[in-house]
Amino acid sequence: MARNQGPLTSWPQYLAVRAVTMGLTSFDIDRNLRTAGWIGRTLYHLDARHRKRARASIAMAYPHADDATLDLIARGSFEHFVQLAIEVLHTPRLIHRDGWAAHTQFHNLGPALKLLNARQPMILLTGHLGNWELLGYLLATLGYDLDAIARPIDNPLINRWLLGIRERQGMRIITKWDAAERMTRVLSNRGALGFIADQNAGDKGLFVPFFGRLASTYKSIGLLAMRKQVPVVCGFAHRIGPAFRFEVGVVDVIHPQDWADRDDALYYITARYTRAIETMVRRRPEQYLWMHRRWKSRPRHELQGKPMPGHLRKHLEQLPWMTDAELAELERPIDPGTYAK
Repeated sequence: MARNQGPLTSWPQYLAVRAVTMGLTSFDIDRNLRTAGWIGRTLYHLDARHRKRARASIAMAYPHADDATLDLIARGSFEHFVQLAIEVLHTPRLIHRDGWAAHTQFHNLGPALKLLNARQPMILLTGHLGNWELLGYLLATLGYDLDAIARPIDNPLINRWLLGIRERQGMRIITKWDAAERMTRVLSNRGALGFIADQNAGDKGLFVPFFGRLASTYKSIGLLAMRKQVPVVCGFAHRIGPAFRFEVGVVDVIHPQDWADRDDALYYITARYTRAIETMVRRRPEQYLWMHRRWKSRPRHELQGKPMPGHLRKHLEQLPWMTDAELAELERPIDPGTYAK
């Protein structure tokens, strides 16, 4: 969709989306998920550009995978993201105070709930995996004070409608255009602030390990955690089974004392939460957005064909989980032609 759309474009798109939504939600969720899976498999065969891009990303993450495995994960990813769109539409009808327990099970959620119950300000983050929309919606349904960062949709009518769905149980959406002041205010008021934290951050991001490759990652989450001295909770909501049912859990909590004595606290925080996202993805790789070009931006030394600089190697060597084998893998440059245009 183009930016700054006028009513002649916005209204037809909005009415079309609402008509499709009404048609879909007139059927039960299980039937819709089966239909969405079929649509995803069809798109996988028809959309050569994104199929090649997904397979290229999976091949970098799983360098020993054969063609059958690449196809299985990539096709599953296409199916998953069509199903995700259906789940978002059904979420208000199924996730509510009386019905949420029938559709969710918890995995190691205790550390996050302990902090939330204590009204401890925190950063909650996940990646483009599983059902990240449900993750925030569920916490708001359970009564927790939560704000989440999201990019507004270009069509203002569709954006307003989706905001109504997202905020129905009390979660508040902060758009990227007014984010800085509101993010600080949320944490100062002892709230929880949600991020999707696996986007490519461009040439100026921090390059930290992700699946054995350096990936450009935004500095803002780590800087905010350091400035406000708040923990970073890394969690997920994975679909389990063919029905509308999810495992909601936490894989890591990064406390201020964990980075207090680090030579470069920002690099440590960013690398650690990126490692947590990798752990989440490995549990359900078919539920990750492999079409996203996570490794598109490359560090300057790779672009210039030079060895890894000493300061970056030092940062990597100081990560407690780093091994010699992984460090050697991180030194290998990525072919700039890896991704399809």
